[in-house]
Amino acid sequence: MNTLETLIIEAKHCQECSKHLPNEPRPIFQIGKNAKILIIGQAPGRKVQDSGIPFQDASGDRLRDWMGISSEQFYDPDFLAIMPMGFCYPGKGSSGDLPPRSECAPLWHAAFLSKLPNIQLTLLIGQYAQAYYLKESLKESLTKTVEAWETYLPEYLPLPHPSPRNNIWLKKNPWFERDVVTELQRRIRAI
Repeated sequence: MNTLETLIIEAKHCQECSKHLPNEPRPIFQIGKNAKILIIGQAPGRKVQDSGIPFQDASGDRLRDWMGISSEQFYDPDFLAIMPMGFCYPGKGSSGDLPPRSECAPLWHAAFLSKLPNIQLTLLIGQYAQAYYLKESLKESLTKTVEAWETYLPEYLPLPHPSPRNNIWLKKNPWFERDVVTELQRRIRAI
């Protein structure tokens, strides 16, 4: 049985989908054995791939704002783990980044989750994480899934991606920040 430290080293050196990536693989995640909150997002964007630091971009700024936590808390692996659906930047598509590579989640998620016994809340950010974890309880759209957020608690809280590309969605759905973000912050304070 692998230790968490061994698993982290193996994942950092993963080459599973290297022939499909625009750059050399650079798996980006944050795992600590005592983490209480888990973020499952999509995949790192170009800026994050370059820095090697998860959510070190405008999306991360908004996510930390939604969560009501500081950068220091966010980057403390013994408080918060970050495990995207795809660990490496998948490349650019016609209308944004390509979807996360499908190899990562089946290869790494269950192994990492088995080493994270203290997780009290998992944030499912975006449609890929929601589809993978919510399966048949997923609604017909991301909006409907996020609207049904209370049905997934206490284990999961589905969120839209915090990207600036979602500003229009946020303006059309003011209930999200009023209701969901308020509850997210309440739960994080309790943890």
